[in-house]
Amino acid sequence: MTQEVRNAKSQTASRSLATQRNSLPASGFRSLPPSARGRARSARRNDITVASSLVLGLLLCSTLSCRVERARDTRSARIEAAVQEEIQAGHLPGAVVLVGQGNRILHHKAFGLAVAEPFQAPMRKDTVFDMASLTKPIATASAVMVLIDRGRLDPNDLVAKYLPEFACNGKENVRLRHLLTHTSGLPAYTDANSLKSLYGSPCPDRVVERICSLRAQSEPGEKFRYSCLGYITLAQIIRTVTGHGIDDFARANVFAPLGMRRTRFHPPDSWRQRIAGTEIVEGALLQGTVHDPLARLMAGTSGNAGLFSTAADLSLYCRMLLNQGTWKGKRILSPAAVALLTTAQSHGRAYGFDVTSSYAWVKGPHAGPKAFCHTGYTGTSLVCDPASGTYLILLTNSVHPHDKGAAKPLRQKLAEIVFGSPTDRASS
Repeated sequence: MTQEVRNAKSQTASRSLATQRNSLPASGFRSLPPSARGRARSARRNDITVASSLVLGLLLCSTLSCRVERARDTRSARIEAAVQEEIQAGHLPGAVVLVGQGNRILHHKAFGLAVAEPFQAPMRKDTVFDMASLTKPIATASAVMVLIDRGRLDPNDLVAKYLPEFACNGKENVRLRHLLTHTSGLPAYTDANSLKSLYGSPCPDRVVERICSLRAQSEPGEKFRYSCLGYITLAQIIRTVTGHGIDDFARANVFAPLGMRRTRFHPPDSWRQRIAGTEIVEGALLQGTVHDPLARLMAGTSGNAGLFSTAADLSLYCRMLLNQGTWKGKRILSPAAVALLTTAQSHGRAYGFDVTSSYAWVKGPHAGPKAFCHTGYTGTSLVCDPASGTYLILLTNSVHPHDKGAAKPLRQKLAEIVFGSPTDRASS
């Protein structure tokens, strides 16, 4: 008889004796031979030990679950208190906050008003916002990464390869990577009013001509200077390479595959009632019309601004990035492209997002060193922390109605709450 067979027989005998012990009266148990009674007692002790372990395990799980739930409830209460405080202070009329981790939505709630003047409309969780400069990483840089994956662009390509007229006034050696990291030497902005006065609105070709004619303010790669002009140039390069505007290309290759059904340039009139108002300009409420002046001159299809989206749609985008470029089995970007888009390449900037530049304050002091982020002038912001898989989406309309609001205090408060201190993270 092999040792395995002996072990099997011994286990069978123990189970049999345990069954007999439970079914026999006490006198029947005492009538068993001494060796059998010993095995029965051992089996009984094992049963008690297993049962005790199960009970203890359930108690521990229940305690841990309660602690996690209490931590979530506390964090949600703090988020809600912070948003209400900022609304009452008059810093913004309303907001939508979404916090996620991995594939779970931990908090998603709407506050205040989507429109305060000239009428009032409540904020909803599915309210559509003008993303402003979040357009840069989410639409423009993501589209560039798609083309890099396909071998149609290279970050080291000269801009002049696609826009020969750009190669003047100290910009001859500017490369795509300089535009992506805001180190091209281009000015931050240009006077939209003068262009409008000269050429009317929209005048997209004139905007591109103006950018190409500008003199560089520093050597390529020398200084970080946040520039809307660089991303307008990138969108023009995408059009040159693909024959499609940034609106159609990003929608077909990023937003549609991700299922971002409420994300697009030029939101249709049927969306109007769901769109948060931004500034009242010349007596007219901007609601579905891009807020950025240069983007308006670009007819709403611009690389620096013009995208509209919802918190729920942005959560799909965040999860794709945190999942190395895939979502529900679909490959949107390669892991290498995600790394370029989200990790520092020059002056603390990735090829789209911010990591450690002076603009990265929106991450707060406790997010991981590899967390990436971006803000938008209208009051939007996004922070993703790969270390914890946590992301924070804050959408506000702080420029509504007269561009006198302030989103920064709420951004700072929520980053503190969501990413917390190391002690807070350990307890939750």
